[in-house]
Amino acid sequence: MATGVLPVCIGKATRIIEYYDDDFKTYHACMKLGATSDTLDIWGEILEEKNVRIISGYGIEDIAHSDDEKTEAILIRTGDIKKAFADYTGRVSQIPPKYSALKINGKRAYDLAREGKDFEIKAREITILKNEITALDTAAGTIEFDVTCSKGTYIRTICDDIGRALGCGAIMTSLIRTESGCFDIAYAVDLTELLEMSDQEIEDRIIPMDKTLINLGIIELNDNRFTAFINGNSSGTGYRVVKESHFSLASGQEARKKEMYRVYNRNSFLGTAFLDGRELVPAKVIFR
Repeated sequence: MATGVLPVCIGKATRIIEYYDDDFKTYHACMKLGATSDTLDIWGEILEEKNVRIISGYGIEDIAHSDDEKTEAILIRTGDIKKAFADYTGRVSQIPPKYSALKINGKRAYDLAREGKDFEIKAREITILKNEITALDTAAGTIEFDVTCSKGTYIRTICDDIGRALGCGAIMTSLIRTESGCFDIAYAVDLTELLEMSDQEIEDRIIPMDKTLINLGIIELNDNRFTAFINGNSSGTGYRVVKESHFSLASGQEARKKEMYRVYNRNSFLGTAFLDGRELVPAKVIFR
């Protein structure tokens, strides 16, 4: 039901997976207007279906008879669709679907849903950087769109929310992740293709781990602090911040946010660290 980019870390790079958590993801998805399901997508149990036709203009249109099918159809105007997508950008409050991997009192939400249990999932804030319509099929009542979003965003919920805003319902019918942080589907390798590659061809495809940490800042370490860092010791001097960080991890009982940096010496990637006041504290020492 979902395809696209999946970053895979190997060797020492498995230690940096958590730094991908805050990366924005981009998806190409398709929704069908006029239907609702328990899972918010086409693979769930369809709860309701309506005949929807997309027409030009703005404003709510009364139910009309379709010339082709001689059945009642809800007419949804393109202007209203564009507005619904435009409104679903920036900081958005979203309720995750009940058929999701979220844990409710220690159990997966989808297990509770399959058991028919009644439970509530609280809304949470997400960020939608881009939410653009790429194609409208007026006859089929389908909309293709590209969305760039923060972690924790459910594209199925976007479809459902927009369907509700339009008054006709909507379900997701396809989903492709086209970007994940620095990883782009244009440079991705299909698993079947990978299995046929030589060792050298695979080696040529591997991206150096530090190049993927696009949200972490950069710190240059002096030669006299090199040994201290790779031994896991902190440094109060002997370094300079080259690039500010846009990524932070929570640590300690107070969950204090600590901005994370890539640390280099003479262009060699040593690992990651955070600043505690003026103290440079190693987080993950990679250079050993």
